[in-house]
Amino acid sequence: MKMAVHATEFPAECDVEIYRSENAELASFSPHLLEQHYRLYGAAEGRSGNALKTRADFLALIPSTASVLEIGPYFSPSMIGDNVKYFDVLSREQLIKRAISQGQTNPNPPHIDYVSPIADLNIVDGQFDYIVSSYCIEHQTDLIKHLQDVELLLNPGGSYFVMAPDKRYCHDHWMKESGVAEILGAHYERRTTHPFRSVVEHLALSAHNDHFRHWAGDHGHPYDDFLPRLDHARHVFENANGNYVDVHSWYFTPDSMREIIGLLNRTGDVSLSCVRCYDTRKYHNDFWVILQKAPQ
Repeated sequence: MKMAVHATEFPAECDVEIYRSENAELASFSPHLLEQHYRLYGAAEGRSGNALKTRADFLALIPSTASVLEIGPYFSPSMIGDNVKYFDVLSREQLIKRAISQGQTNPNPPHIDYVSPIADLNIVDGQFDYIVSSYCIEHQTDLIKHLQDVELLLNPGGSYFVMAPDKRYCHDHWMKESGVAEILGAHYERRTTHPFRSVVEHLALSAHNDHFRHWAGDHGHPYDDFLPRLDHARHVFENANGNYVDVHSWYFTPDSMREIIGLLNRTGDVSLSCVRCYDTRKYHNDFWVILQKAPQ
């Protein structure tokens, strides 16, 4: 049974009638002016442009009977069901230990069907109608390879549902948006670990992670406690002995994600198309993306 949903069946990024109904001051605007207002002002202000209010609404776009692979569920998977399988760098037992070490009480991660310490999706056997990841894509050492591997695991017409942090409203605030040249460089270097730069940015240059404060314009101050944090970053990197260190390497906004995928489509490095990119809602710190594989 074909479970893939055609791109046109996903809610529009800006549904002008919903936007009109939720913004009384715009009631007299034409559809064209409503869409223009959303693109120029509404998205940046965190106004909702469609019926999707929560992550649950976003994930509900996936048919309940579709085959799903979730990447990196940790101890709180986004998807649950007999038709869902899980991929992670740690086994269930290792995830429990990690969660407890981070202060979680009674963590209950799912059974991990596919475990690869180097995050190699090529160990996954089979194909899926949908692949889902939450706060995972920014950790990839080679973003292009990750997207290429995801495409190979999708059935024709299948979709990759991505929930990604918006750098403006999380601890990545002070980082520059990632550019396509950096992403191409990591791919051509066949990067499998994060460079020292990424470890320094993540551990020594990050902002606070309170998205309410970020939305209020309070981002803290860059370089607070920089020297001791830099020493810590050096220590972590040097003691990893060339092994993977789990930090962010890529910094996105909804607009930069749209641009990057479009450029990688043009270079031929990525075939998945960005059919939807739902903007960050006010007082939240993530946005949602649907990347779709071409049908046969």
